[in-house]
Amino acid sequence: MNVLIVGSGGREYAIGRAFYQDEQVDKVYFAPGNGATDALGENIAISDFEALAAFAKDNAVDLTVVGPEAPLVEGIVDVFESHGLTVFGPRAKAAQLEGSKIFMKNFLSRHGIPTARYLETSDADKASEFIETLEAPIVVKADGLCAGKGVIIAQSKSEAKETAQQMLSGEAFGDAGTKIVVEEFLDGYELSMFAICDGKDYVLLPAAQDHKRLLDGDEGPNTGGMGAYAPAPLIDERLFKQVEERVVKPTLAGMEAEDNPFKGVLFIGLMIVDGDAKVLEYNVRFGDPECEVLMPLIKTPASEFFTAAATGGLSDLKVTISDQKAVGVVMASKNYPYGSSEPAQIIVDESADENLGQNSYIAYAGVKKEDGELLATGGRVLVCVGFGDTIKEARDLAYELCGQVHFMGKQCRTDIAYQALR
Repeated sequence: MNVLIVGSGGREYAIGRAFYQDEQVDKVYFAPGNGATDALGENIAISDFEALAAFAKDNAVDLTVVGPEAPLVEGIVDVFESHGLTVFGPRAKAAQLEGSKIFMKNFLSRHGIPTARYLETSDADKASEFIETLEAPIVVKADGLCAGKGVIIAQSKSEAKETAQQMLSGEAFGDAGTKIVVEEFLDGYELSMFAICDGKDYVLLPAAQDHKRLLDGDEGPNTGGMGAYAPAPLIDERLFKQVEERVVKPTLAGMEAEDNPFKGVLFIGLMIVDGDAKVLEYNVRFGDPECEVLMPLIKTPASEFFTAAATGGLSDLKVTISDQKAVGVVMASKNYPYGSSEPAQIIVDESADENLGQNSYIAYAGVKKEDGELLATGGRVLVCVGFGDTIKEARDLAYELCGQVHFMGKQCRTDIAYQALR
């Protein structure tokens, strides 16, 4: 079969790698891909949805997998389905679970899914009144997509009111912030869970934990994610079942009841408060870098798994998940996340370590190819992923691989997965 991956980051590299290793897959296309994905397939420079659908038909693409949230919210799945193409991901209406925080919070409220107390409004005075009923810190969220930057945790009521005013005026996030959600701050620990859904049925993958802060010890500014590991030992069987019963099942049933069935990846951002799970947010695609550690743990061929989810066939598929652990360490450019960095050549040392070769890989993200050389172009450049029978084994291999990757100004945290090793 032929497969098309939409996107250009480490997440799409990891998904493409799974298809590249699948014996049932003949060709992998990336739109647009990055400077390293051409080692797995063919990059194509088409961004218009109609033109991309025409390419898929002309090149006998059997399955399209959409990686990032923006094209999902903008309706790429609707376009592909209108052409009779098989595509993995939610339609635009269902993608509102990520595209609109107000839609998401109101959906949770309608279906009794546990979440923080909140107010959605476009009125600064109403926001101020609600803020007065809360204890600091207070969370203020822009309604629309803001590339992961539309959530502010205000440390005082006055800061929360000022933030709400800036968002509603359009000063902070433009049109994405002209409606906001103000909610109580939940004090606990965060986990990410991913349900692969086909509209009715689902497969809940092992829990993963991301590391958002730039520096060791969870210090410094928030980033897109500096590393992740899975499965996270912070979730036990009781909590896993609770998430299924109180979150996943009512979400799929509620979406179907509202004539808005959800298929694709339901990314559940959870806060565990006093042993119980509450939903912080939904995303409608894999997290990055969580995807890079989860994909290698899925032993069912990617062609079978993603096709079943895209066509309503998960109930007929036995999905196998590895017992191994995986740890991914992000290597970022010198000025990340504060600004851009000069392109820098990437050199990866050859290794005679057979264990490292068999139990690790690099997922490339912020890279381009120039005159045959791979260059780091800024941001999060790549993810070094290690696998092992324990989190420690996986962590050690991930960092051993990091030691073999060189580019000017490289930076990474040295304590990824510390929560699991304390």
